[in-house]
Amino acid sequence: MSVRESGDGWLAEVTVRGDPTTTHRVRISKAERERYGAGDVAELVRRSFEFLLARETNTSVLREFDLSAIERYFPEYAREMKRR
Repeated sequence: MSVRESGDGWLAEVTVRGDPTTTHRVRISKAERERYGAGDVAELVRRSFEFLLARETNTSVLREFDLSAIERYFPEYAREMKRR
C-alpha cells in the first residue's frame, strides 16, 4: 500500500493479493479521516480494507472510490472504525 497527499487529503493505492490480485485507489479527505478515526491515514486504509474483505471478495471491492463510499454500502462502517 502507498499513501500520498493529494489535494485536500490523501490518495491510497492498495494491492490485494489473491486470485486474482486487485489494485484499488482510495481518496481520503481530511473530514473522512476525522470521521472514521483521526490517526495515521495508512492505518485507517488498512483497517478499512480488513473491514471490506471480511464482507466481500477483493474482486467485489470498487477499483476507485472515496473512503465514505464504504458507509453507503455498509452503514455499520463508521461505528466499526471508531471501535477499532
